Amino acid sequence: MSCTRMENRIMAYVDGRLKESERLEMEKHLAACAKCQLRVNEFRAVSGFLDELPQIEPSAAFDVRVRARVAAEPVKQGWWAWFAPSPRVAFAATLLLLATVWIGSRGPEAPAVTAAEEAQINQDLPVLENFDVISDFGALTDLPQPVQSDDDGNQDQNQSQPQNQQPDQSQNQTM
Repeated sequence: MSCTRMENRIMAYVDGRLKESERLEMEKHLAACAKCQLRVNEFRAVSGFLDELPQIEPSAAFDVRVRARVAAEPVKQGWWAWFAPSPRVAFAATLLLLATVWIGSRGPEAPAVTAAEEAQINQDLPVLENFDVISDFGALTDLPQPVQSDDDGNQDQNQSQPQNQQPDQSQNQTM
């Protein structure tokens, strides 16, 4: 037996907890190894010293206090504990899941367009496709200037009349 295996079994040997075959193997090694023999003697001395100490008897309420402290410790719950916190939460989650499935199964619905609306869209389509109208902003020059009011709440007469001035052409080209 090697010294490292011997060190792992010294306490069992000193206490007499080894099997007969292991005990004989230990004694054979101890007869040949002075270092391990010294180690076993040290453990026997410590064990004998501990046996000489008086045993301390716990008080009558010791067991009750220990159990109360253990019961007061918070219980650690696993990650799965949030699945069943209460029947109300489980019921609400089930209803939410069912509503989601029901709404998802209905699919997207196209808005209903009447024949008159479709005809109006087809009539306005060439105007919407004319990018010159959109990019030129020429149609906006015919609009009147915004009305501004004085501090008294009166409208400025000069501002309320439409002005038909043409905007500067350099402003239109930058947009």
